[in-house]
Amino acid sequence: MALTTAEWRGRGSPRTHQLENSMQRRAFVGGAALAATLAGLGLAPALAQDPIVFGLITPLSPPGETALGQLAKRGAEIGVEYLNEKGGVLGRNVALSVQDSAGKNEQGVAAYRRLVSSEKAVAVFGFIHSGVNIAVNEVAKEMGVPTMGTQTGAGDVTAKHYDIAFRTHAVDGPRAAAWLGWIAKNKWKRVSLLAETTDYGIGLAKETEKQNKEQNLGLEIQTIMFDRTTTDLLPQLLQAKAFKPDAIVNVGVGQPLDLMITQAHTVGLLPGAQMVTSYDGPARPQFWQLHGDQGVGINFIAFYSPKSELSDLGKEFAKRYAAKFNEPPVYAALNGFANAIVFAAAIERAKSTDPKAMIKTLEEGSFIGWSTSPITFPRAEGALWHNWSPPLLVLHYTAKDQTPAAAEVAYILGQ
Repeated sequence: MALTTAEWRGRGSPRTHQLENSMQRRAFVGGAALAATLAGLGLAPALAQDPIVFGLITPLSPPGETALGQLAKRGAEIGVEYLNEKGGVLGRNVALSVQDSAGKNEQGVAAYRRLVSSEKAVAVFGFIHSGVNIAVNEVAKEMGVPTMGTQTGAGDVTAKHYDIAFRTHAVDGPRAAAWLGWIAKNKWKRVSLLAETTDYGIGLAKETEKQNKEQNLGLEIQTIMFDRTTTDLLPQLLQAKAFKPDAIVNVGVGQPLDLMITQAHTVGLLPGAQMVTSYDGPARPQFWQLHGDQGVGINFIAFYSPKSELSDLGKEFAKRYAAKFNEPPVYAALNGFANAIVFAAAIERAKSTDPKAMIKTLEEGSFIGWSTSPITFPRAEGALWHNWSPPLLVLHYTAKDQTPAAAEVAYILGQ
């Protein structure tokens, strides 16, 4: 069943999220108990082994980006189901332990410690908020179990070159280059960039200003920062309106992204100026329910389009996802699925769940995820360390209720 509008907006009650997570933990414990019972009876020795545990740390309650968290969770769950249908990993079932970060660094760190110490997780992924991913990596470098950023863009997720840190997402540099290329293509000169005061927002603001200067783009950039917990962006948007921008870069995550679109119409910035969001929030199914006619004209950075070519594994996932949720998959779900598949493949090749063996295999190997582009994790310079990046493009909605598949491709980075 598809999520309700309230769930998509991240406004479900905390009690609902607690019950869901509690049920998942009970299912995990129940599976282990069944295996122990089978072992005691001398039955099904392969299934009687303890499962290999994958940890998912993702935002499932506010103030986190709950919509993307739910999508990453869906993808990971389908990934684990797929792996177990194929015989598991090293002859053992895979169990997924889901932890809610709520987009809070300290909650993500506590979840990682719990996963590794108590639940013996061998891999942790699902990260959506860069700050959470970065904070967890500071603990992971000591505890040793590898992490994978599912949709975290800040450079420091991988730029610190920790052995345990991996990512399958676009970093700050290419992302800023995508909207700067789109702006240059349209010959616009005045840009208002409104960004949240998080690792993600600060990094993208700095990168945009840096590229404008280094490449002599000649843009007049007005940078306005705001607290991610704000419920009113009218003061910032009135400041932007006075600047009279040609384009607005919306670097809000979750509710601030939607709030900026709504209030930009309230102050009269939209539809006159063009707005681009810093990630694919408008690709989510609830976008039109939230914005209606005001969603027409919005541009957004995308990492996947339903027109994109999928690997055979990606096609299998898309089929399963559509059958289960009656809608096409979105990028966060594709990546949640791929993260589970890649970690499983690394364990199979290493013939071990030992963290050092897994890390070595991830660094040296080439893996298939949802894309036809092989996933690799080179020991590269800067933020590209242990990083695989999807394609980057700007999509533009030209009509109400348009799907990402029908959206105009306004710009493709590198073309």
